[in-house]
Amino acid sequence: MGITATVESFDTIDSYLDHFEGIREGRHVFMLPRWMQTWRQAFKPDDELCVCLIKMDKDLIGVAPLSINGMTASFVGCADVCDYMDFTVAPGYEKEFYNVLLDNLQKRCITELDLRCLRPESTVFSHLVETAQERDGVCSFEPDGVSLEMDLPGDWNEYLNSLNGKQRHEIRRKLRRLHEKTDVSLLVLENPEEIAEYLDAFLKMFRESRSDKAAFMDPRMESFFRSMIRAMSEEGVLRLFVLRLFDLIAAAAVCFDYQKTMYLYNSGYDPRYASLSAGLLCKILSIKHSIEIGRKKYDFLKGAEPYKYRLGGREVRLSRCRITIKP
Repeated sequence: MGITATVESFDTIDSYLDHFEGIREGRHVFMLPRWMQTWRQAFKPDDELCVCLIKMDKDLIGVAPLSINGMTASFVGCADVCDYMDFTVAPGYEKEFYNVLLDNLQKRCITELDLRCLRPESTVFSHLVETAQERDGVCSFEPDGVSLEMDLPGDWNEYLNSLNGKQRHEIRRKLRRLHEKTDVSLLVLENPEEIAEYLDAFLKMFRESRSDKAAFMDPRMESFFRSMIRAMSEEGVLRLFVLRLFDLIAAAAVCFDYQKTMYLYNSGYDPRYASLSAGLLCKILSIKHSIEIGRKKYDFLKGAEPYKYRLGGREVRLSRCRITIKP
């Protein structure tokens, strides 16, 4: 039984993953090859791309896409747009994967791994840290923000009853007020061409809804969003929720529907409908839709905005891990 490491392209990763479904378990949408490919094309980093495929005999046991800058390797992506990152490893093969990966990095004279946006259950924490320490590596950790998520119940009323009385009352009041004052419809778009029709409106509302969002959405970031939304809709994981009032677009939310979880990635609303809480209600209705189609979890992703707590989110603390590799 032989274990080998090879450097491949993102296209090669896709072809391997098509034949090894087990390796998809535990992955996040930000670990999809198409996501990483789109990120690199938009931001054009100066580092070297190293996509390491590790196989046991002919079977893939893990993928390590890395950006290499000097003697430091990090995940492909950045904390500004990639909420979670990790390596993709087949369950049960973590020890073998990380020993071969560290051997490969040593041969390339890489002396440090700088890994961001790690969830507590990431394979970096469950296996890489121990493996590196066994090889006399030095590991350090620091906080890297928080995300919020919640388990979804079987029906909408059960969700409302899980909230405290004040929040439950507020949601019902806001929804009742919205329906009393306007003709309301919620579109849930999956088709790439339909999503493209609403993209300009989404970007406009994104900028108008908050000044910090307007500053964030510079020309390069807009280029990334346009390419990413197209790529993820073609992958079949993007959902665009559009709240329409009187046949006018009042709010929209970009979500990812992936592995029984709905991820709220970003949103915007028309300030003219701020008094009706259009932005918040679009998110609430996306939660309701997620429950109705049987999703098990709703992930608000990074950021500690108060509304996430009010809607039932619980904190997940993210970390940054630096590993010094012994030569």
